[in-house]
Amino acid sequence: MSAAEEIKNVQDMVSAEEWQLRVDLAATYRLVAMYGWDDMIFTHISVRVPGPEHHFLINPYGMLFEEITASSLVKIDLEGNIVMDSPYFVNPAGFTIHSAIHSAREDAQCVLHLHTDDGMAVASQEQGLMPLSQMAMLVRSHLAYHDYEGVALDLDERERLVADIGDSKVMLLRNHGTLAVGETCGLAFMAIYFLERACTAQVRTLSGTPNMPSDAAIETVNGQSATLFQPGVDALAWPALLRKLDRMDPSFRD
Repeated sequence: MSAAEEIKNVQDMVSAEEWQLRVDLAATYRLVAMYGWDDMIFTHISVRVPGPEHHFLINPYGMLFEEITASSLVKIDLEGNIVMDSPYFVNPAGFTIHSAIHSAREDAQCVLHLHTDDGMAVASQEQGLMPLSQMAMLVRSHLAYHDYEGVALDLDERERLVADIGDSKVMLLRNHGTLAVGETCGLAFMAIYFLERACTAQVRTLSGTPNMPSDAAIETVNGQSATLFQPGVDALAWPALLRKLDRMDPSFRD
């Protein structure tokens, strides 16, 4: 029996709104695994549950992203306490990063953090994300940086994280990885998709001699990206991604 099969279905124990968020978050985990962006059982994606309690859902520590289902997600509060029965616990480093952003940003209903090879590589380069590709030029005006302070276990780091991300949609955690926020799972996924593609393009481009676009072109794309991660951008892509997951393995909905 798999870890996912041991989890009882909780659909009847939560509101319809929370259940839909659980399905979308489980789908996001599966998509990250599908794109090869997962890091075994590490890194995190979280969603804030509507309500004054500021509860949010995060992955059970010990399950692979490809195993996660709507019912297996763990509900915790801003202090990291589990507020709904679960046989699992959560990774404290995930709690530090995600609770900081959820508590500070009303628009950050979903927070997505990865440790991909290319994301870590660009986050570890002095120049950060360079305007080498169209993806990078679209992302850069939405991008923030946070300096590395060690494994994210120190709760005092939350204040600095919040200050650094400001109102940005995507972030490079220096020497660590990538991060995106969105008003929905679909928007957060689209944001991380653009950032990760930009990082991959940079790593590959720097294996040779890069062709730098003109300043005028960079400025043009910067203006064109103003509404890149606003609601509506995900309207076509997110349903298509869910259809793909349903064809591959619909168990994320359990």
